[in-house]
Amino acid sequence: MEKKKHQVISVFSAQITSTISVALVLLLLGIVAFMAVAANSVTQSIRENMGFDVILREDASVEQVNALKQIWTNEDYVSNFKFFSAQDALNKWEEETGEDLIELLGVNPFSPEFEVKLKNEYAHIDSISSLAQKFAAMDFVAEVKVHSQVVESINRNISSIALILFIVAAALILISFVLINNTVRLTVYSRRFIIHTMKLVGATAGFIRRPFIINNVIHGIVASVVAIAILGALLYYLNSLDSSVLQAISFNAIIVVFAAIMVVGVLICALAALLATNKYIRIDYDDMFK
Repeated sequence: MEKKKHQVISVFSAQITSTISVALVLLLLGIVAFMAVAANSVTQSIRENMGFDVILREDASVEQVNALKQIWTNEDYVSNFKFFSAQDALNKWEEETGEDLIELLGVNPFSPEFEVKLKNEYAHIDSISSLAQKFAAMDFVAEVKVHSQVVESINRNISSIALILFIVAAALILISFVLINNTVRLTVYSRRFIIHTMKLVGATAGFIRRPFIINNVIHGIVASVVAIAILGALLYYLNSLDSSVLQAISFNAIIVVFAAIMVVGVLICALAALLATNKYIRIDYDDMFK
């Protein structure tokens, strides 16, 4: 009786350990996933601040200015645009530097201009240059400024960050499978003699595997719920410190990450249980002591 009680406690302890281990691994995956979501949101925000400046000739008419406004209001590639008259540019210069250029130069040296920002998918040097050339050809446009080096540098850095996050995520998924697989194997190992007994009474491999897989799927669900609860609490805490957290990570993204954690937890636990159970179904009785 005492021996049986000890075995039950041992199995229960192994299951608890397995569930906690899986929850911790899923928690790490969730943190990396949210980092990727936040990085993507920041990336999109940065790219939507990329574009070009259209400097108009001093004699550009109101109708020509309004025509450009109409174009950029209707075009899909424009994220937003702003118009600065010569006086607006002069006022901005005086606010930032405190210098009175009219007094120094006798004239306003600035020209009216548009600041055009493009949507994320158009924020590439080829797209920006192509659009810039189109407007530079207009006879009332003096110059179109494209900050090519800045655009290329930002895109290069964004690509590097995306690659690093992808490598980290792939490594974590691999590590998580190895850790969860080892944890589940320990749970199955503690019940290897039950598997052998079931084989002796004629149970099929499918019949033996089924309860182990179902049991580990339940552990995967419980572990996922624990990881999701901790992540939810962590997001709530971070948002209480800085409300911009939920601006970088949308509600839809949170739901997707939580659902992915649940799916990954269940699939990895089920696959690990399948592999571990198959091992002890195939081996001989003498090999169980190794």
